[in-house]
Amino acid sequence: MINTPTASADTSATPDRILVGILTGSPNDLPIVVKVRDTLTELGIKSEIVVASAHRTPDKVFAYLDRAHREGVQVLIGCAGVAAHLAGVIAGHTRLPVIGLPLGNGPLTGLDSLLSTVQMPPGVPVATVAIDGARNASMLAARILALKYPEIDRALEEAAKRERERYDLTADEALAKLTA
Repeated sequence: MINTPTASADTSATPDRILVGILTGSPNDLPIVVKVRDTLTELGIKSEIVVASAHRTPDKVFAYLDRAHREGVQVLIGCAGVAAHLAGVIAGHTRLPVIGLPLGNGPLTGLDSLLSTVQMPPGVPVATVAIDGARNASMLAARILALKYPEIDRALEEAAKRERERYDLTADEALAKLTA
């Protein structure tokens, strides 16, 4: 078990370091996974993507977890399709919050990934979002961090405001924005 780093006394500003580690089991998953990083970036949260498979390169997963703890990463997102054991393997080796992002690849279009990610044994929690739910994985990571960093909380508030404004348009206004 890897120890969780101790919290910083200064929580007023978002640190200028990577706060979210995004692990994916295959380079084929990157088109969905980069959406996680892009949303975090929009919210002012530094993150990194690492391709490391629970099955093919488990030592790389464990080495990343060691480094992430040393460098102060605070939330981990495990993205995987088909057997989708990555988030569970991560959760079994850390006390940091782990978000599972099941991916919709493979013959069962993600249902196998969803079930593999959400059905964890007691004491090994993985907060699981929808199949291919990259935006929600990012938003959940941000909400976890917002408990400690007021700047992230404000960024989430602004993002929610933009979403409300987007959905508060009339159909004609929305169409005009789409064609502009």
